Amino acid sequence: MGETVHIRINTNKKISIFTSTYIMHPCVFTILSLTMLRLVTVYGYHQLVAVEEGGGDDTNGVMNKCLDMERHALLLFKAPLQDPDGSLSTWRPNEHDCCQWKGVTCNNQTGHVTELDISDYNLRGEISHSLLNLSYLNFLDLSYNSFCGTIPAFFGSMARLRDLKLNSNNLNGTVPKSIGSLTKLRYLDLSYNSFYGTIPPEFGNLTNLQYLYLGVVGRCRVENLQWLSHLSHLQQLGMDGISLAKQNHWVDVILSLRKLSYLSLDGCELSQVMYPYSSSFLNSSSSSIQSLYLGNNSLNSSMYHWLLPLTSNKLHFLDLSSNMLDGIPKYLGSLCSLVSLRFDSNSAVVKFPGFLSNLSGCTSLTLQELDASYNQFIGSLSDDIQKFSSLRHLWVSHNHLNGIISDKVWELPMLEEIDVSSNSFRGAISKNIGKSKAFEIYLSENQLQGVPSTDHMSKLSYVQLIDMNSCNLGPHFPKWVQTLRNLTRLHIANSKISDKIPMEFWDTWPSQLRYLNLSSNNISGEGPDLSSNFDNGSVIDLSSNSFSGPLSNVSSTLALLNLSRNKFSGGISFLCQMVDGFLEVLDLSHNLFTGKLPDCLWHLKLLKVLNLGHNNLSRRLPPSIGYLRELEVLDLYKNNFSGELPLSLKNCTSLNLMNLGANKFSGYVPVWIGENLSRLYGLILRSNNFFGTIPLQLCYLANLQILDLSMNNLQGTIPSCLNNLTSMVQEGFLSPPPNIYSILIDWIMKKSGNGYSNSSEYADHMMIEWQGSEREFTRNLGLLKTIDLSSNNLTGQIPHELMDLYDLIALNLSKNCLLGEIPLKIGQMKQLLALDLSRNILSGGIPSSMSQMSLLNYLDVSFNNLSGRIPTSTQLQSFEPSRYDGNAALCGPPLSKKCQGDEESKVPLVVGKSEGEGGDVDEVWNWFHIGEGCGFATGFWIACGALLVNSHGRRVFFHFYDGVEDWVYG
Repeated sequence: MGETVHIRINTNKKISIFTSTYIMHPCVFTILSLTMLRLVTVYGYHQLVAVEEGGGDDTNGVMNKCLDMERHALLLFKAPLQDPDGSLSTWRPNEHDCCQWKGVTCNNQTGHVTELDISDYNLRGEISHSLLNLSYLNFLDLSYNSFCGTIPAFFGSMARLRDLKLNSNNLNGTVPKSIGSLTKLRYLDLSYNSFYGTIPPEFGNLTNLQYLYLGVVGRCRVENLQWLSHLSHLQQLGMDGISLAKQNHWVDVILSLRKLSYLSLDGCELSQVMYPYSSSFLNSSSSSIQSLYLGNNSLNSSMYHWLLPLTSNKLHFLDLSSNMLDGIPKYLGSLCSLVSLRFDSNSAVVKFPGFLSNLSGCTSLTLQELDASYNQFIGSLSDDIQKFSSLRHLWVSHNHLNGIISDKVWELPMLEEIDVSSNSFRGAISKNIGKSKAFEIYLSENQLQGVPSTDHMSKLSYVQLIDMNSCNLGPHFPKWVQTLRNLTRLHIANSKISDKIPMEFWDTWPSQLRYLNLSSNNISGEGPDLSSNFDNGSVIDLSSNSFSGPLSNVSSTLALLNLSRNKFSGGISFLCQMVDGFLEVLDLSHNLFTGKLPDCLWHLKLLKVLNLGHNNLSRRLPPSIGYLRELEVLDLYKNNFSGELPLSLKNCTSLNLMNLGANKFSGYVPVWIGENLSRLYGLILRSNNFFGTIPLQLCYLANLQILDLSMNNLQGTIPSCLNNLTSMVQEGFLSPPPNIYSILIDWIMKKSGNGYSNSSEYADHMMIEWQGSEREFTRNLGLLKTIDLSSNNLTGQIPHELMDLYDLIALNLSKNCLLGEIPLKIGQMKQLLALDLSRNILSGGIPSSMSQMSLLNYLDVSFNNLSGRIPTSTQLQSFEPSRYDGNAALCGPPLSKKCQGDEESKVPLVVGKSEGEGGDVDEVWNWFHIGEGCGFATGFWIACGALLVNSHGRRVFFHFYDGVEDWVYG
């Protein structure tokens, strides 16, 4: 008797053993036993290999918890990190199974951590060395965070890694050579960091690599590109921003990568390569590239010789943008798979009809996207466009195209979007526009006159967006607008419309309306009912029209509402209807609104811009204004608000600009302005009833560039700590602070999915006392750095520390009771354009250092007790004598009063001249004027010659000049 042993290996690699009784010979039993042992051993070996590789997941097996050592390593990794969003909140010591933690994946059999994916978790800090204890890790993604410091060298010891993604962080230092030891690596992304130095040639050891992204890694370079040719499996390569200027024959290296389908070399200085290819190699090579990006390389048309072998009928996407190309070769018209061509932002003049002609081969049948915007194209949009029957997106905006827009463009069967804005097209818009199936049509900033009849326009059944900004559509309001039931975005600003809007217009729209811009026309009528028919996050701009009457209903779904520069009247209690909290920009300025600011502002928690300036609003500010925690701009200029500023306003810590001027506010200037509103770059409290001293806490506002406390009842001395306003101390013109309105509207449009933001051209604006009169500044406020403390009761001396504000543009201390002398160091404020010290009790002389203030174009020191000679300089003698009036002891030009010792001495006649030949001519003065003329000519041509020779210096000089001119005269 014996037992039969049955062995079964299932498809899921499990072994089942069962027995049955029978009579067996001992030898047979021994053979069967050995066979069973061999099978079990082989199975165990394969399972061990699977575990070692990090695989072997078994959904039917027992789920193992993570190992204590690896759980501890993850906790150490988390410990130094800042996690403001709580993304790693599940990583807790009392949660023992780290395999259940967010972003962590484990092997189901062994419990080893194999994957760590914490991309876009908003984490900040350095990468901990504890990751080295995750020895079975094969996938690591730390991208889209704010990790800083260097890449740890131990990464080279994580031998099982197949995917390493460190892109979009703040990593710095050099790229470690040890990464070249990760021979199993298939995916490596280091892009968008701040490295420097050389890309290690050891990357050539990564022979299994399929995806390599090194774009925008900082100030990195490649010493020798040959290591790249070892990566025979490479499919995608991005090296944007890495200089290849010294890499001769780089095209040969690229062509050796037979599997490469994606290549991005944007901004790699390719125009500086002397020998980009070897002709012998090109003749025997063909490209597999499907997507090729070569923008921002200053390339000219000579590059087409080496571009040819990189192109083939496999090419789908080609980017030649931001170069200096003066056309395209005909072989690009023979790329029978080309879907997208970017040729935007090239600087050479190109004839557009010829450009289309060179694309008219089989490319014209496949091309779906053509971006030729922001170029120097001339000529017309001709009938040749009809050859491009597959075209879906046509962008030719911001060129010099002229003539009539071809009727054929509206007959393209696949067209979804057309943008011909900012050209010089003229004439009427073709009636064929009604045949178009486009979803988006941009015709703005041309010389187009009128549109076809309502019958033709109403056939635009597909259109969702129409931009006819600055087209002549008037004088009547276009009736065809109401027939376009699918329209979600309409921009007809500055279109010479002088009419009333039919009341049914506001009831026309279905709920998907997202964007409406009727600004800068002369549209009149009663305030519309804006209570419904707008999608969440919508933008409405009716500014600069002639709307009038009260406004009672406003939709709570709006993100931006601009009703400025109209004649709206009545109260603004409609703000209390906006309970859903979408509103981010509200501009009601330059109207006739009255009453108080309602105390319901807690509904507007997302509000970033509140502009109520130039109205007749009154009473105190409500306490609920403190709920506007996201507020960046508060402009209440020229109303009748009164009382003290509410304490709750200190909670608005995001404020960048606070303009409360020309009201009736009273009380002390709050100390919490300096303590809590640290982001302020503009503080305007002028023309109110504030009293007391200037609080020292204002010196905490390091970002402050505009300080205006003029026309109040302030007393005491000027704080000497004002030199802590570091934005006014730094020499040279800095980049201006961001245009808050413009950024917000861009952000709102993107967030709401509108993808359209060239409409409401907002700009921060404020009223400033400039050169003796009040002016509104609307552009380049970052260049405006000014302090105005005039028309108060300030006493004491002008602090010497104030002279440390080297970058100050305007200083007005007039109409106070300041005494003492003008600080001797005032001449070091060389950026000053305007200085007003008039109507004080200043004494002593005008410092000689003021002769160094060569940019000064406004000066007033009148009605003080100044004495002595006015220093000689080009500027100081150019002002009207009235700017020095009221200083009895001042003398010298431009005043008629001469200083002691200035009496003209009698000069002997010139030798060799008779009295009848002009004996009063002084030879010394002749030679003086000759020398003066020669000196001027020499200096002039030295300066001009430097600008002519040095193109970079020339651009910097004229950029500086234009910036100053813009905000002084703009």
